[in-house]
Amino acid sequence: MKVWEGETRASMAKGLGHYSSTSGWDGNVGICGHNRGAKYNIGSIRNLEIGDNITYSTVYGTRTYAVILVKTISDSDWSYLQATADNRITMITCVAGDYSHRWCLQAREVK
Repeated sequence: MKVWEGETRASMAKGLGHYSSTSGWDGNVGICGHNRGAKYNIGSIRNLEIGDNITYSTVYGTRTYAVILVKTISDSDWSYLQATADNRITMITCVAGDYSHRWCLQAREVK
């Protein structure tokens, strides 16, 4: 899926949204998307397991990340989007039927 700048409905209508407060390449890249009910959704991140790979391609290159975390978080917990010294990707989507929580996946770059 393509990633569009901004964590907005407009971005997620075209693909995934990029949290503009996070890096687009180095450090922690924050991505958001719908859970279900949209052409582009990432609700299946809840089914990924530790060690599964995610590939992220941009104009800067392509990186492969290995999943290190899949969990539900509070809808007000933004700590997983903080800058990191390592390269990682953080993906967040809502929990179906529970608007007070989000699915959060983090994956670290595979060297």
